[in-house]
Amino acid sequence: MAARQYSRGEIRARLLFVFTNSGNCYIAQVTSLPFRARLLLPQYWPAWLAIGVMWLLAHLPYRVLRWCGRLFGKLTRHLPGERRHVAQRNIELCFPELDDTARKKMLRATLEEIGMMLAEFALAWMCSDKALSKIPCSIDGLHHLEACRAQNRGVLLVGAHFSHLELCARLVSQRIRISGMYRMMDNDAFEWTILRARLRYAQTMFAKEELRATVKHLKQGGTLWYAPDQNMRGKDSVFVPFFGIAASTITATHHLARLSGAVVIPFFHKRLDDGGYAIRLEAPLEHFPTDDVIADTALLNVAIERMVREAPSQYLWIHKRFKTRPPGQPPVY
Repeated sequence: MAARQYSRGEIRARLLFVFTNSGNCYIAQVTSLPFRARLLLPQYWPAWLAIGVMWLLAHLPYRVLRWCGRLFGKLTRHLPGERRHVAQRNIELCFPELDDTARKKMLRATLEEIGMMLAEFALAWMCSDKALSKIPCSIDGLHHLEACRAQNRGVLLVGAHFSHLELCARLVSQRIRISGMYRMMDNDAFEWTILRARLRYAQTMFAKEELRATVKHLKQGGTLWYAPDQNMRGKDSVFVPFFGIAASTITATHHLARLSGAVVIPFFHKRLDDGGYAIRLEAPLEHFPTDDVIADTALLNVAIERMVREAPSQYLWIHKRFKTRPPGQPPVY
């Protein structure tokens, strides 16, 4: 796939886009994002309409926004389609101990989370700092991070794709300065809007392909939020258990920690029944990394699975986590 042709004047960063002879595109430390007039072309109008709706949602009173999120959830749980099938299949695979009634209940709650996720995306990207400060939120375990920072060590906050990951990243950024990794979006209007919104609270953003700048950031004592729990394929992934099922998992956490000397801290968050959020930074993983990339990656999946079991319906089960199968195994979706 051809790389998008951005000019040097379009993205100001410490390192800009570098196009290799093979066509690969690397981005490093995006720190600001100027607006481009071509984003006003008619092809982007539907995206701007959706962005405008999100802006309006984000400026509603928090209780009203939560009500809208629950309403969206009631609607999305009745929608047919592939994602519903994927969520249902994931729940069947990961929770074989549940009976049919319990699985249907979890599926219904999982689909309702999609509606809440839309509302929480709006909050994360569009609301003011003043409005954000009114959202109930508790953060436990900051002393683990502070101890690492006192030693000027980089920190990898390893989390998972829960429905509220964007909002909780912004909530925790009120207390600690973090950076993030991201995957570019297909629509340029969404890409500009969301990356610009993230740069309001993140120290910097790294493209997933940019390893060198990320390692440098960690070596300088930076803190990076990262979620390695999605299906991957290729030479930078290995098959390790996730809920007892072989899952193709990226090995980047092992390599980032090995190359930078950063510590790895599990980062968990969940939404509470009262509408608040609980965020927990756990103790750094001991003896990580080792020389065994497979064992290290399996250890991360154990930590992520444990977090998912604390709030299973809030996990993003609509993702095809087990899409890539070991050689000889049939597809599961």
